[in-house]
Amino acid sequence: MQFFKFKPNRLTLLIAVLSSIVFASPAATADVPFLPGEKLTFLLKWQFVPAGEAVMEVQPIKTIDGVSAYHFVLTAQSYPFFDMFYKVRDRIDGFADIDMTHSLLYKKKQREGDYRKQVVVSFDWKQHQARYSNFDKKKKTISVLPGSFDPLSVFYWSRFQDLRENTIISRPVSDGRRSVIGRAKVVRRETIKIKDKSYDTYLLEPELKHVRGVFRKSKNAKLEIWVTADERRLPVRIKSKVAVGSFIGELVSIRK
Repeated sequence: MQFFKFKPNRLTLLIAVLSSIVFASPAATADVPFLPGEKLTFLLKWQFVPAGEAVMEVQPIKTIDGVSAYHFVLTAQSYPFFDMFYKVRDRIDGFADIDMTHSLLYKKKQREGDYRKQVVVSFDWKQHQARYSNFDKKKKTISVLPGSFDPLSVFYWSRFQDLRENTIISRPVSDGRRSVIGRAKVVRRETIKIKDKSYDTYLLEPELKHVRGVFRKSKNAKLEIWVTADERRLPVRIKSKVAVGSFIGELVSIRK
């Protein structure tokens, strides 16, 4: 059964999708579009078959090296049936200063089949550097662009943006191994329906040249992300087109 021959990140493409949305323009309003306690749950489908779920949460405010910080968490896990073929238990933590100007700390734990990873990236803004380690083994230190966010925190930064059709938005981002400028196009505004609920949304298409894994290996790969057109900019649908098939993530639960 070819469908069950998964490779790392097949189920957790949502992480790659969200990590690829990188933005930069002044905050649209002084209001914060999210607060600690927010929880967004997504149903993940591979080839239209329910395969697992992902959850995005805003945790209570933390202190990182004396700086008050937002704490964002993204988890993804496969359903019990898929665990028999390829078990996924992933968690990403992003910490950004309370003014949402840059990242302070980034952590990633991956358990995907036999694949394991435990990454910690610390940001030193006096030196404008990021220090990367995996399982406590330091690999390298790189220079980072001013105002850089980690791949998870940048998504929450994006929710401040004033989106307009046919515009390009960008932001520096670093995962501790490289520092890049990512870009996304605001394609159009449209109404979509998920189950019995309609959403007024903006359709975004992130640039994929900086995205690793299945997207880099697939010819004509494409990502589409729908976010609500209100002040919260909630992600409600994520869809990908890659060589091995299609992936869809849809918002099924919101806890404010």
